[in-house]
Order: sequence, then C-alpha cells, then structure tokens
Amino acid sequence: MAQCDVCGNHYDKSFEVNKDGNIYTFDSFECAIHALAPMCTHCGCRIIGHGIEASGEMYCCANCARHHGVDDVRDRSRMDPQEA
Repeated sequence: MAQCDVCGNHYDKSFEVNKDGNIYTFDSFECAIHALAPMCTHCGCRIIGHGIEASGEMYCCANCARHHGVDDVRDRSRMDPQEA
C-alpha cells in the first residue's frame, strides 16, 4: 500500500503521477489537484481546466485575467450565434 504525498493516507488504490521528472503518489484526484494544479494569479484558486495563460501568468478565467490588465480575453459562458 502506497502513502499519499499530500494527506499521508495509506491506500491500496493509490496512483503515481510523473511530472517534470518527479514521481508523486496520491490516493485521490483531489490530492493530486491540490499538489500539482497551477494557482490563479488573481484569486488563488486551483486551475483544473485549461485556464488562461498571459505574460507567463496563469488565470482561472477571463475575469481574473482582466483584473491584471489582460484585455484580449473572454469566457465562453454561452455560444456566440456567429460561432455556431
């Protein structure tokens, strides 16, 4: 049984993630996200989806990016009829 690098739980269904040459062991995706997902530069939440990268910074959404002066971004909360 492997031990989770985040919470310390010993779990028979743990898994490993190889990232940047380092191997991490987790007992859940929640712990993997907590340890490895990038954080939004503005609000600090973990970015689970694609997010937005601008000038070397990561943002969870266009709103947070705009708060840091990134103007040419938008969220797709609904489909623009011209893009259908």
